[in-house]
Amino acid sequence: MEFLVGFEVTVPDGTPESEVRERENAEASAAADLYREGRLVRLWRLPGADGESKAIGVYRAETQEELNGLLGVLPLNGWMQITVTALEPHPNDPTSPRPDVFRLPRPRLSPLYRLEATLGKPVDLGETGHGHRRIVPLTGGTFTGPLISGTLLPGTSADWQTGLPDGTALGDIRYTLQTDDGVVLYVQSRSVRHGSAAVLARLAQGEDVDPSEYTFRTATQIETASAELDWLNKGVFVSVGGRQPTSVVYETYLVQ
Repeated sequence: MEFLVGFEVTVPDGTPESEVRERENAEASAAADLYREGRLVRLWRLPGADGESKAIGVYRAETQEELNGLLGVLPLNGWMQITVTALEPHPNDPTSPRPDVFRLPRPRLSPLYRLEATLGKPVDLGETGHGHRRIVPLTGGTFTGPLISGTLLPGTSADWQTGLPDGTALGDIRYTLQTDDGVVLYVQSRSVRHGSAAVLARLAQGEDVDPSEYTFRTATQIETASAELDWLNKGVFVSVGGRQPTSVVYETYLVQ
């Protein structure tokens, strides 16, 4: 079930500023954990009068009692007035599947990171028995996300790419990331990039083509030895790609 939750925070008079900051930081950490677990979908701040702090969010839980338990342990709970409204599917919602066909839990996408990587000079193997082979180095870059951010490590990252006669590009993309905390992630993606002949020709000529004009998608796996980020080893991920003249962008999502 999904719930619309409203929050109004009132800090008790005389509360030390250090305690306010400590609770706010703990609240932000708790929100990140709920997001990672698929409990928190989105959170918005509402405009209010001076001294007021109001917000609304969409949360997921099996029952309202379960949701109340999640909200009851939030670090700011004692300072918050909370209102909860259970949401029901609307028959005109274009994203709702037909209830008579789809009965299993619906998958959800949660943004993980946006990687902007620079590209080196491709190594062109030419035509082989499997297609036109190229190796495109990923020479550097940065990634940012709600839970992890950091840099791409050069020398260990490339796209082993196969070109088909119709211009479709099949990618075997392997790259290494290092988070701001020093954790190393190994990422492997299988990608497909296709579109009209005219659009693919423009990409091949190095033009900056809007990603909405073609399809560039990947199935992604992530490995790490970090105990804190072990949930990445168990995750299923998909990415949307965007090819630029000298770089590539991957926006990666956790499938929940």
